[in-house]
Amino acid sequence: MTWTLTPDDLPDLARGAALLGTGGGGDPYIGRLMVEQAMREHGPVTVLDPAEPSNVPDDLFVIATAMMGAPTVMIEKIPRGDEPVLALRRLEQHLGRTADATIPMECGGINSMIPLLVAARTGLPVIDGDGMGRAFPELQMETFGVYGVSGSPMVVAGDHGESVLIDTGTDNHRMEHLARGAAIRMGGSALIAEYPMSGADVRRTAIPHTLTLALRLGRAIREAREQLGDPVAAIADALAPTLYRHLRVLFAGKVSDVERRTVDGFARGTARFTAFDGGSELRTVFQNETLVATVDDTTVAVVPDLICVLEAESGEPITTEALRYGQRVVVVGISTPDMMRTPEALSVFGPACFGLDVPFVPLEAAVPRGAGAADRV
Repeated sequence: MTWTLTPDDLPDLARGAALLGTGGGGDPYIGRLMVEQAMREHGPVTVLDPAEPSNVPDDLFVIATAMMGAPTVMIEKIPRGDEPVLALRRLEQHLGRTADATIPMECGGINSMIPLLVAARTGLPVIDGDGMGRAFPELQMETFGVYGVSGSPMVVAGDHGESVLIDTGTDNHRMEHLARGAAIRMGGSALIAEYPMSGADVRRTAIPHTLTLALRLGRAIREAREQLGDPVAAIADALAPTLYRHLRVLFAGKVSDVERRTVDGFARGTARFTAFDGGSELRTVFQNETLVATVDDTTVAVVPDLICVLEAESGEPITTEALRYGQRVVVVGISTPDMMRTPEALSVFGPACFGLDVPFVPLEAAVPRGAGAADRV
């Protein structure tokens, strides 16, 4: 079903996107304000359901739009607002074809918002889906690429009106390497247009309905808080009928240490959490997004499954760049869709791709049901 996204939807959407971003994907608050301003100037955004061929026909021409760079940089280097449209137009010019729609490359953080900004400014519809099902730090880590779509040609655009065209053919790893270098030299973050594809490609390779999911999750957290309910239980209930059906509570405690650095265009580091009774410790490793969670030397969740840090009372997601000593938190794991767990997918964004010397074990197998009060099958 085609539906309309309005400014009133954006706070819930941003909250849900921050959750799906697993700590990364950029600050959704900044993106939300940019989209809100664009919508008030140009009107609401039309969202297309990829499950309906009448909405996303085979010959629809789709280009993904996004921001890339270190989330720590994005806090201070706020986009001007026209860079993603510049990237889109530059890529269209190179390809000799005008896009019929745009799509998020990931459903987390600011990158759930950039395609909405493009859609509002250009009048294009946006497709309800994405290429990561969460957030990942590198451009080749997309289901689009896993299942045969080339990321390039692509365009990287900066805030001084400059743009760089990158074409590495089918080599998406090389595309990431070159684009990362361009983004670093544009100040550590930039806006991009990538993965030009057909509507048939979208239906075959995208994780469907993740904008709808983010909106549902953000609304569930807000309503639970307003009704003095349990936000974690509300999240679990919202996930149960979706492709992300398993939730496990991994830990509850407070942030005891954060080591964070910006290097090679990424925010990298570790965080430690101490249980409220002091009896156990959780350690996470992140590269923009949280990649692995270990409780007392036992791995309880690992990429590509989601690891999300929530403020203990409100359920608000906390990004890796916003982690601070003393925060009281609940850490949850969420299972990814099956198409993100295939051998082909794990070879692109499984643990080994991040240098982690741990095997991928599905969350629901690593943490037995009932380990947390809000766990769901």
